Amino acid sequence: MEEFRQTYLRLCKDAGLEPQESVLTQLQEVRGAGGSTRLDLAGHSLSADTCAVLGRVLHQDTLFTEVVLSDCMLSEEGAKLLLNGLCSNTTVKVLDLKGNNLRGSGAETLGKLLVRNKTLRRLILEWNALGVWDEAFSIFCEGLGSNGCLTQLDLRNNQINHQGAAELSLALKRNGTLQELDLRWNNIGLLGGRSILEALQQNRILLQLHMAGNNIPSDTLKALEQSMGHNSDRQSTLRESRCRSQVLTKEIQNLKNEKGRQFISLMDTIDQQREEMGRVSRTSSVRAGHLQDALSERKSAVNSLTAKLAMTEAALAMSEQKAHNLGELLTRMKMEKGEQQERYSREMKKEQEDSVLREGKLLREVHTTVEKNLQLKSKVEEMERRCKAQQDQIFELKQELANTTAELKLRLAQAEERLEMEKKRSKHALDDLDTLRQKEVDHMNRHLEESERSLQDRILKLEGQRIQLEEELSRTKAAGVTERAQAEEELGKVRAQVRLEEQQRLSGMEEKLRATRQSRDESQTHCSQQKQAIAELQAKNGQQSLEMEGLRRRIQELQQELSGKDQEKVAEVSRVRVELQEQIGHLEAERTAQGGLKEKIAALEREMKVLGSNHREAILDKESEISSLFEKLRLREAEIQRMREDEAQRASFLQNAILTYVQGSPLGHYSPKK
Repeated sequence: MEEFRQTYLRLCKDAGLEPQESVLTQLQEVRGAGGSTRLDLAGHSLSADTCAVLGRVLHQDTLFTEVVLSDCMLSEEGAKLLLNGLCSNTTVKVLDLKGNNLRGSGAETLGKLLVRNKTLRRLILEWNALGVWDEAFSIFCEGLGSNGCLTQLDLRNNQINHQGAAELSLALKRNGTLQELDLRWNNIGLLGGRSILEALQQNRILLQLHMAGNNIPSDTLKALEQSMGHNSDRQSTLRESRCRSQVLTKEIQNLKNEKGRQFISLMDTIDQQREEMGRVSRTSSVRAGHLQDALSERKSAVNSLTAKLAMTEAALAMSEQKAHNLGELLTRMKMEKGEQQERYSREMKKEQEDSVLREGKLLREVHTTVEKNLQLKSKVEEMERRCKAQQDQIFELKQELANTTAELKLRLAQAEERLEMEKKRSKHALDDLDTLRQKEVDHMNRHLEESERSLQDRILKLEGQRIQLEEELSRTKAAGVTERAQAEEELGKVRAQVRLEEQQRLSGMEEKLRATRQSRDESQTHCSQQKQAIAELQAKNGQQSLEMEGLRRRIQELQQELSGKDQEKVAEVSRVRVELQEQIGHLEAERTAQGGLKEKIAALEREMKVLGSNHREAILDKESEISSLFEKLRLREAEIQRMREDEAQRASFLQNAILTYVQGSPLGHYSPKK
């Protein structure tokens, strides 16, 4: 620490600067603390020159592993000089830059720091403004994506919007070491949350993600929490598999060592037997030399010694026979050992083939699950097509409504024109005609009102059906999300592609829903326009009634001509009634068609329920099959362990038998007579 203080003073002197008193006091406190590894300058205002000197000092390796510069009111230039000094440092592992209002150039320099520094583990950037400039924040995200050592990153209150979240999601797809990320109290929103959720489909390392205070919907937050849970479960399973593999490798190494020791002990026993046979042969040769000397020296005792010689030759033949038998026994032992090795190799090959078959079966099951997902997708697309067909039917009904209103207006205008002509021609029976016309107008108005109410009811029913379809689509979306979560656990890498396709389809469905909403708004505006047109028609009707009062005086002059036209008027009225009855029949036919559509929608709902239940049953069957496979694997491992124990027991029995045979042979107890 004293060396660091002297370096700081020397660099200030070389730069012609006055050493900052707060930095000196902090260094004095660190030296008094017995060589602490924490450099804490929190709350001290640091000028750009002081930051430059500190950057030059930290450019070299120091004893500090944690540098705290929170609330130091760093300028853009000072932060750039300080961070450039930390780029080549290899001792600092924790850097705290909280509350320094870092913006464009600070974000760019932080990105360069993350690219070049290889030892920084934790970076705290709370209460800054890194997300204000999109280009600078994209450079920071590129540095984060290429970093290979950072594990904790704090970006709270940094004004990050959905575009910054998109850049951050690209960095998360590339980063392979970051385990904890804090993004609370930013402005990420729905689009940013979706982009981060998409990045988590590829990132398997991130274990903790804090997203509170970002205006993200609850369903997206739940999906993010599920992704974090999957990542933590995956890490735990990886750790367990690594521990198991290490234990298995240790057991295999122990077995190999034990086999080696057994083989060495067997070779030692064989060498001992060979040495014993050599000693026996040497003693026999010495004995033969003594006999030859005795024969040369004692020619007189040839007859007595010949019998002894025959006895010794018989003993030698027996010893040779025993040696030959022992050699045959050794060859048989070698053959048995080779057979055992071949049997063990065949068993290992068989186990490998069984494992390959199991892997193939699991791959086929994965393929079947993928096909089922594709079938479900095709059914969703079929539902979308049906929804589109119903929307087309709604549009056709709206067009028919417009056509019928136009035709009714035309006929009303024609009837009024004919009435005016008839009023001009005749004055006779004015009161009867007035009453008849008033009844017809009332009847037409009532008919228009009834048709308008029926059409409004139909529009409301169609809107209710559309709402039900939207709810069905939302339920299918939720089911798709759950199925994708289950497919992620089962399919591994294939799940990421499937989820991307599901996201694209969901966005398309949302666009279609927006289009349906727009069409509904257009239909509502069209209905309001029709209401306005009806009001205008009623106003025109009032004006025409006023004109009728003016024309009554003229009709009195034409009463004589009107007597011949009564029959034509009755025929026209009957024709109008027939046309109105035909229109009523058309409307009733359309009502029956709507009932058929409702029945089709109910049948589709039942089919969706049946498909959901079948899919759940298939998932339960797959889980039971996987558990049975795990149980078979455990039984196979127990059987292999039992076979290894049996083999070790047989080897020990064989070794004991060889030792007992060698110790019990007469050659081991034979000693030459003097």
